[in-house]
Amino acid sequence: MNGIIRNTLRSSVIRNLFSSTSSIGITNNQLRSLWNVSRQIQSVPLLSVKSFQHGNNLCKCGCCRGAHTKAEKELVEFLAEEIIAEKKAQKLKTIPTELDGFKVSLNGSFVTLEKKQSDETIKISFDINHSVSSDPQPDIEMSSDNPDIGDIKSKPQFTIDIVRGNQTLEFSCSFNSEPGASGANDNYNDIFCIDEISLYEGEGTDNIYVAEGEIIDGYLYDLLMNYLEEKGVSNEFAEKLVELSTNYEHTAYVSLLEGLSKFTSKN
Repeated sequence: MNGIIRNTLRSSVIRNLFSSTSSIGITNNQLRSLWNVSRQIQSVPLLSVKSFQHGNNLCKCGCCRGAHTKAEKELVEFLAEEIIAEKKAQKLKTIPTELDGFKVSLNGSFVTLEKKQSDETIKISFDINHSVSSDPQPDIEMSSDNPDIGDIKSKPQFTIDIVRGNQTLEFSCSFNSEPGASGANDNYNDIFCIDEISLYEGEGTDNIYVAEGEIIDGYLYDLLMNYLEEKGVSNEFAEKLVELSTNYEHTAYVSLLEGLSKFTSKN
């Protein structure tokens, strides 16, 4: 099967996918696959299909010393193309160690930002898992072979801990799908919102009272948002947080693909 045939088949697959989702919308789980296929068609020349011998002969892909199953061969071949495409799309090769005065620490899927000022410590933490969405939601042209399905961004829920001595003021926050959400004044264009707030001494426990952002007085909510802005967590900072999370999530995804390729290449 040559490159032209594969391009034709892949375009057909894309059209079928969009047709099947036109009535129900595209889920976040489908989004990365569709976005990557679209990007590969536009910017990455497809590798020619390698010929493999049947039976118990050695795989000719050069990635192992033993025989591969048919599924393994196809997976290794696809991953080779996918890794090239994903690396080409990477905006940052390394993750910064500091963001607006916050020291950045990485631990698997967990990210922590921390800074100290006067008598308090401000700590922001989030998990990049289950954080990927499209922004903005694209208007998909059904008849196009190269549909524009928007940018993939990582917008995780995040926690802000402001620690003074033995006390911790904790904010649980998330990114708004639209301005003025979750208690915010409609006149403000906050890109994130306060979901919950709590105050406790010592270590946090499950029986600590938590107030939901939606039930907080509107004026108090605005004052709390101003308070966070003074601590360095502004709209501009939140946008940088999305960029940091997006780049780190993409780096982790590429690492997963490379690990999967090595795993399936072994015999």
